[in-house]
Amino acid sequence: MTPSELWERYKTLLFDDPVLGVRLDLSRMNLDPGALESRERALRAAYSAMDALEAGDIANPDENRRVGHYWLRAPERAPSAQITRDIQETQARILDFAARVHDGRVAPPRAARFRRLLVIGIGGSALGPQLVADALGGPADPLTPHFLDNTDPDGFDRVLGGLGDALAETLAIVISKSGGTAETRNGMLEATAAWRGRGLDFGAQAVAVTRDGSALDRHSREHGFIDRFPMWDWVGGRTSETSAVGLLPAALQGLDVRAFLDGAAAMDEATRRHDTRMNPAALLAWAWYAVGEGRGSKAMVVLPYRDRLLLFSRYLQQLVMESIGKEKDLEGRVVHQGLTVYGNKGSTDQHAFVQQLRDGTADFFVTFVRVLRDREGPSLEVAPGATSGDFLDGFLLGTRRALHESGRPSLTLTIPDLSPRSLGMLIALYERAVGLYASLIGINPYHQPGVEAGKKAAAAVLDLQKRVLATLAERGADGATCEALAEAAGAADDVETVFHVLERLAANPERGVRRRLGKSPFDAVYSITER
Repeated sequence: MTPSELWERYKTLLFDDPVLGVRLDLSRMNLDPGALESRERALRAAYSAMDALEAGDIANPDENRRVGHYWLRAPERAPSAQITRDIQETQARILDFAARVHDGRVAPPRAARFRRLLVIGIGGSALGPQLVADALGGPADPLTPHFLDNTDPDGFDRVLGGLGDALAETLAIVISKSGGTAETRNGMLEATAAWRGRGLDFGAQAVAVTRDGSALDRHSREHGFIDRFPMWDWVGGRTSETSAVGLLPAALQGLDVRAFLDGAAAMDEATRRHDTRMNPAALLAWAWYAVGEGRGSKAMVVLPYRDRLLLFSRYLQQLVMESIGKEKDLEGRVVHQGLTVYGNKGSTDQHAFVQQLRDGTADFFVTFVRVLRDREGPSLEVAPGATSGDFLDGFLLGTRRALHESGRPSLTLTIPDLSPRSLGMLIALYERAVGLYASLIGINPYHQPGVEAGKKAAAAVLDLQKRVLATLAERGADGATCEALAEAAGAADDVETVFHVLERLAANPERGVRRRLGKSPFDAVYSITER
């Protein structure tokens, strides 16, 4: 195929902006370029909806909230002067606070300066900071980051125990908009106990990122936290990486947050264009719609060929699946929309699930993420005329070709390097693509009713556990079967949950619950002893 023929094939399915430094190649997605014309009306409506969102319209009617994460990298576009000032002042405070930590003006009571960072959060309050820390961090960082991002007791022990004596030089960031998120609250309490166990005051080494007046805000004031930074109602957790949620940990780690914000702002400008062929986010959204037939019939497999982007697929899982996975559309009709995301990294995946991608079920499309710059400095030749980076890129291009030969769709996203600016562009690109795709399929991408339902169900289980323990305490050593305890606790129709609760309590002897075998699991007799 001649270069001119190649160009004719590519030009309608290629976004290439050398100034921005980003190329999006859809030529192997098995798409009909003419089909793009049929979606132009819907895309124009998506552009209008996005313009209204950025202008300050209520974009999340379920919670009567604006959606303003784009203002975080363009404060001048915010709908009020107060929001503009709030963003600018917060960013300046973050940079100043990080500088004072780095030079020792803000220091822990029992060490010369902070050298470790412990981020306590869940979901978007952890995934974004983890991605940025892993993608951009290095051994020379002034603070080494660690994370508590679950409510797993063993996980707490692993991280806090691993820090050990270094807790004395660890700065903690607790991130929760409401302060009532169970996983984050539990992490904070476990960390507080670990600090206390070493004779340290957690509050004297902690800062909070939260909403003004929240439970966490009150707690941080009462316990003498060093400082507090805002988490505004108009910023959702999964789109919060360019707020204090992401900027504070990154700045403390010593990363260039200005370049990160500049990259996001540059991509925002590119993705505001109403010309679909010149808008990479719109092209992504259209490709997702076309390949998935408007209902997410194919999963998105994310394959970044760079170790530092290992967490990118996990980050996109939340951003895409929590935004797109909805039961109902904007008209209240049941549609069960979704777009499944999974992945790891290349070339590791070539020795794992790429075998199925080429020869198995055709229920996916691949997103290759290609980084042109290998490393700072020269590379060793590991074969005549070839470096390790040459092999890595060869594996990417070879896998792309092999999938294409099998009729498996893929797109390739190329960035010049893995820098703060480039990572900011990646995050902004996918935030905008998600918003535009949501408009194409007619759903609200800014709420998460399924997550809230899970939280309520978990609270109900914990309430049931309290009632079961109270019933056991009344019976003492006499005990009762699982079925009898369920009935006594007012849960006769939920014996299974009572069984699961008791099974775990009995597996942890310090809880004082004992189990004697019965003919079946539900016949087992449980009793409680003095602790």
